[in-house]
Amino acid sequence: MNKLKFKLTYLGHSAFHVEYNGKGIVIDPWIENPLSPMSLDQFLDKFPVDLVVITHAHEDHIGNAEEIMRRTGAKFFAIHEIFVDLTKKGFEGVGANIGGPANLSSIVPGLSIAMTPATHSSYDKGVPTGVILFFDGEAGLYHAGDTGLFAEMQFIGELYAPKVALLPIGGHYTMDITQAVYATKMLKPKVVVPMHYDTFPPIKADPNEFKKRVESEGLAQVRVMRPGETEVFEF
Repeated sequence: MNKLKFKLTYLGHSAFHVEYNGKGIVIDPWIENPLSPMSLDQFLDKFPVDLVVITHAHEDHIGNAEEIMRRTGAKFFAIHEIFVDLTKKGFEGVGANIGGPANLSSIVPGLSIAMTPATHSSYDKGVPTGVILFFDGEAGLYHAGDTGLFAEMQFIGELYAPKVALLPIGGHYTMDITQAVYATKMLKPKVVVPMHYDTFPPIKADPNEFKKRVESEGLAQVRVMRPGETEVFEF
């Protein structure tokens, strides 16, 4: 059986770059966020981008998506209403909704993505979502988007137990550390990476406290990634 392997780079706030099967995926690409270690030009020089994934319509998540697509020709994946808005602007992508995975193998071989609920807001462009990235059918990565704790996380854990979970811990707009610890218990991942903290004063949080609490309960391994840091995950 082939091992699941992908490369993950944290870019600050909720922005991540994923490399799989030689292709590049950027999630919530606010590359020019206050914690980012690089400019947009530097990012595009360093990382391939074939697919842009957007969890919801807030500026700190759509971020630099349009400029990235304009400069690279990358396609996008988003909820239907964002899909309609971006296609009217001339961009190409795949629109979906909360439910079973959408097959994106024509863009990234072996990739499918399922949208999950998220308890948040999204202006008038659909609803907020999380995304589960399936690599050749295996739930490799769950990006929760901006969300508070919600009971259906237990279903995600029971159905898929994604290998790596990216969870917000900053509070105020999303889960805080206490809620994110409980989310980890429901999701049953192998590894958790905290996100959406320290970007602004209201979401100041200590990722090492989160790590200590999760690992002391034996729930998962926590990988605190510095902005700009890359990790290769292999399962």
